[in-house]
Amino acid sequence: MTDKESFYIKLKDSLEDTTSFPADYLYKFIVPTAGDQEKEVEAIFKATAATYDTKFSKTGKYVSVSIELVVESADQVIAFYKKAEKIEGIISL
Repeated sequence: MTDKESFYIKLKDSLEDTTSFPADYLYKFIVPTAGDQEKEVEAIFKATAATYDTKFSKTGKYVSVSIELVVESADQVIAFYKKAEKIEGIISL
């Protein structure tokens, strides 16, 4: 089992123990500003009713993207993380 697989298993267990679904969930990502990564993050959530908030780092090299939406299950939370992890340079918080 990879580190990512065990991380997602632990995350799912934790979410199921502490969250009543459907629930509001806040995703936080940091991406470089040099490319289109911010747009790629937003595209993942485009078909949802998510709200977005962005904040640039002091140096302007990175942007923090906060996305809040109602999720139906721990599996849905994880599915969005798995889509996001494919974006180059992304950091999930």
